[in-house]
Amino acid sequence: MTIPTKATAIGINHIALEVGNIAEALAFYGSFLNFTITSQTEDAAFIYFGDQFINFAKGRTQASDEKRHFGIAVDDKELVRNTLTQMDVTLLGGQFLDFLDPWGNRIEITTYTNIMFSKTTAILRGMDMDHLQKTDQALAQLNKHGLGTLDDSR
Repeated sequence: MTIPTKATAIGINHIALEVGNIAEALAFYGSFLNFTITSQTEDAAFIYFGDQFINFAKGRTQASDEKRHFGIAVDDKELVRNTLTQMDVTLLGGQFLDFLDPWGNRIEITTYTNIMFSKTTAILRGMDMDHLQKTDQALAQLNKHGLGTLDDSR
């Protein structure tokens, strides 16, 4: 038996975002996303999307992000675009739906069904999203990486 010399990355469990105000961050993100708040204090909050979460932490001090970003997969990207537009959030140019939150964190919104990232059937069911079906392109991407035969992921 060979002893591994490195750990294998399984996925991203969470990210931590620095914001100026926890209540304002919850209100801003809650304007265009459904999530569950599992913990909230004046200095931190944890919002869950199924089995992953964002940890909002009070104390953003750095300048706005230009290229550094993270992506949130949603069921309806155009609904997010319309909501952000109604909120007067400036959308950044380019092929993606990118914007800066009020504290300068750059966010990219993507459509879950179009990308390689997958949730298990059980997690999708728990999120009431088990109706989502991957596009042929997303399935081809999964197959290309040897991940398309997983019966328990969508």
